[in-house]
Amino acid sequence: MADLEIENIGRVRVARLNRPEKKNALSEEMLADLRETLREANENPGIGCVVITGAGDAFCSGGDLGRRSAEAGEPTPLERKQRLQNVTHQVALAIEDFEKPLLAAVNGAAVGAGMDLSLQCDLRFAGASARFAEAYVRVGLLPGNGGCYLLPRLVGPARALELLWTGDFVSSDEAHRLGIVNRVFPDEQLFDETLAFASKLADGPPIQLREIKKLMYQGLRTDFRTSLESVSAHMAVIQSTRDYKEAIQAYKEKRKPKFEGY
Repeated sequence: MADLEIENIGRVRVARLNRPEKKNALSEEMLADLRETLREANENPGIGCVVITGAGDAFCSGGDLGRRSAEAGEPTPLERKQRLQNVTHQVALAIEDFEKPLLAAVNGAAVGAGMDLSLQCDLRFAGASARFAEAYVRVGLLPGNGGCYLLPRLVGPARALELLWTGDFVSSDEAHRLGIVNRVFPDEQLFDETLAFASKLADGPPIQLREIKKLMYQGLRTDFRTSLESVSAHMAVIQSTRDYKEAIQAYKEKRKPKFEGY
């Protein structure tokens, strides 16, 4: 049984973390497969959106601490650094390069690296029983997969430090109030609701969706004038696409547009 299950549903790719007996703790195989499926989906014109979720009753419990305790010998500091960069961080970088919508359907606990993985996604939908914790500090570690960078951008530095320093859990409702998650659904509706939203995005104009994502994230790192300069160039390209012309024509004819990605 693979540590990561891949299923294409229409134009949506579902990547399901699949170690339910370990609450979907991250294995090296799982991380390698997730990195590769994201890279392939980014180039695949048949995929318009990716959803990451977990098998069983958890999203992801973080790194596999049992694996670490079973390791023979004590890794050197350099070996520890290289493992983090060459394995775990490769997924984060693949997500950074992923140009299409990426959603997390958080079913149950998202802890440590599992919470960080959800934070790396563009949107997070949560089941009512979902819980989030940057629990690294509880086992004497630092947030190792982007938590110190991503969390304050969602909740502000003071609240982020509170969560990072304490490792406390927050409920799905509290995560929604803080802006960590976009929507909360009953557990039994989470996947279907996320899939419906993902399918709606996947049926949108592919080039425009990618450019909106790029402009938004670039805008977080630059000034307003530079953002306006950039969007003027992007707009000139977008208005030359067939999908732009199709959208205008469909609007005039009061029908649903059919986008091709050109």
